[in-house]
Amino acid sequence: MRKKKISITLNSPVVLAFAFISLIALILGFVTGGVSNTLLFMTYRHTLRDPLTWIRFFTHTLGHAGWEHYIGNMSYILLLGPVLEEKYGSKKLIWVIVITAGITGVLNFIIFPNVALCGASGVVFAFILLTSFSGFKNGEIPLTFILVALIFLGQQVFEGLFVNDNVSQFSHIIGGLVGAGAGYWLNSRH
Repeated sequence: MRKKKISITLNSPVVLAFAFISLIALILGFVTGGVSNTLLFMTYRHTLRDPLTWIRFFTHTLGHAGWEHYIGNMSYILLLGPVLEEKYGSKKLIWVIVITAGITGVLNFIIFPNVALCGASGVVFAFILLTSFSGFKNGEIPLTFILVALIFLGQQVFEGLFVNDNVSQFSHIIGGLVGAGAGYWLNSRH
């Protein structure tokens, strides 16, 4: 009996690149004492004349406040992302990430002028809702999607209203809505 050779494959380039770049941003944050996060990986109210303000609308998803924050987000991204990348393709997944980052960054800038936003949790919630929409067929809404939306988004609305924990439930909700919209749009086109 011949033993089959086991090899490691690069199965999800977008997801792996996102996790790796986020890791570099995290390490850079530690090395610079958080200066790199403020400069590049956190969105907050600042002059629109500064080109970095516009860049941070998108790059804030790469920064994290610490190892626990990074590990929590990357666990979901590495779990859900490869399935999504295989189903929808790398280019469409990049667009989901970019649109989620842009919308959460701009809305945080406009609605919460005194709150800095850092981390990939909006992308995580987009992935969660997009994954639950994977069984969608034209004219049918999967019950799993309804339950996931109620559980995850309902929890975020509750915590946003009643819990003061320094977590941006707003970006979770917006990310979830982007994921649900992307799921509907991507699956209704098949």
